[in-house]
Amino acid sequence: MKAKKADRKNMKTKGAAAVRASISFPPDVYETLEVIATEKKVSLAWVVREAAEQYIAAKWPLFGSRKGE
Repeated sequence: MKAKKADRKNMKTKGAAAVRASISFPPDVYETLEVIATEKKVSLAWVVREAAEQYIAAKWPLFGSRKGE
């Protein structure tokens, strides 16, 4: 699924370019992520970034979400 322009604009964090990572998923997890992305009409990368941000916020609340910056 192609990233939307809004996704690309949000790829910068505090003036620094985003870091690219290659991640392997079990097939069933990957398929579920694709379904979520399709239903939300966003890229799979967006779903993974959102999940990672929520995980960090839950584990380390002081780091919280940076969405308001």
